[in-house]
Amino acid sequence: MGAGAQLSVTDLRRATRHPVEHRVIGEHRRLGDVHLEVINLSAHGFMATEAPGLTRGERIIVRLPVVGRIEAHLIWATEGKAGFQFERIIRLDDFIKIIEVLQENPRLRRSR
Repeated sequence: MGAGAQLSVTDLRRATRHPVEHRVIGEHRRLGDVHLEVINLSAHGFMATEAPGLTRGERIIVRLPVVGRIEAHLIWATEGKAGFQFERIIRLDDFIKIIEVLQENPRLRRSR
C-alpha cells in the first residue's frame, strides 16, 4: 500500500454542510500563502471557490475560529470550486461555535 493520506471521502460526502462566506489564508509548503474563499463548511471539511495552484491530495493548513490551525487535504477541484477534507473531525461543540461565528444570518443556523 502506498504512503499518503488514507481518506474516506465517500462516507463524508453525506455530512451536513453549512453555507458560509469566510476568507482564509492556507499555508502550503511549496506555494506559501494560498488565499481561499470558504463557501460551505462541515465538521469534516469545506468547499472553497477555487484552489489556485493546488492539485488533488495536496495539504494546506488553515486557521478557523474556535479551533485555530487545522490541516486539510484537497479532495477534488472542478469548475472553479474545490473540496477539502480536514485531517481530523471537528468536535460537535466546537463546530457549533464556529457556525455561530461564521453564519451572520441566524436563520441559516440549524437548531440545536
